[in-house]
Amino acid sequence: MKTSNAFVVVLITVFIASCSPGPMGKKVKEPFRGNAYESNNRFFRGTGKGVSAQDNIARGKADIEAKAQLAGQVNTTMKQVADQYLGQAENEKGADVADKFQSLVRQVMNTNLADLRKIGEEKYYNEKSNEYTVFIAYEIKKNAMLRFMKKQAKVDRSIDERQREVIEKIIDEELKKADEADQDSER
Repeated sequence: MKTSNAFVVVLITVFIASCSPGPMGKKVKEPFRGNAYESNNRFFRGTGKGVSAQDNIARGKADIEAKAQLAGQVNTTMKQVADQYLGQAENEKGADVADKFQSLVRQVMNTNLADLRKIGEEKYYNEKSNEYTVFIAYEIKKNAMLRFMKKQAKVDRSIDERQREVIEKIIDEELKKADEADQDSER
């Protein structure tokens, strides 16, 4: 009798432990998570979350966070692309070209891009805390952004002709990859 009671107590304890959220807490599912909201070979994507007692401030925070995430991805990707290209090309003025290219990337990201698209926005209101939570997701089509960068490189007076040629070559190679990714997705 005592062993069956002990067994029941153990079963109840295991059941309760399996139902509790665990040491890290309960898993929360937020909007705009998963593959559809991550950057890939066709799109740069960024998501943001903002919380405030005022809905417009919560939205502004989410907007800034999503755009900052996007800008960081673009900057990191373009730096890797430039470094890889310049490493392969063994360009004697590689550092100068890399600096100009990064300057161009920053300039482009500081410009309002025509192809920046909002792919989602959700707003929640918590009555207990009297706070709004806003989630926003943006994307930029890679080939449109690269074409814009190429146009900017052509009009940038701080880039000399040799640097412009190298930058355009880097952009053309990335455009080719992005266009191939678009064609693959259409099939």
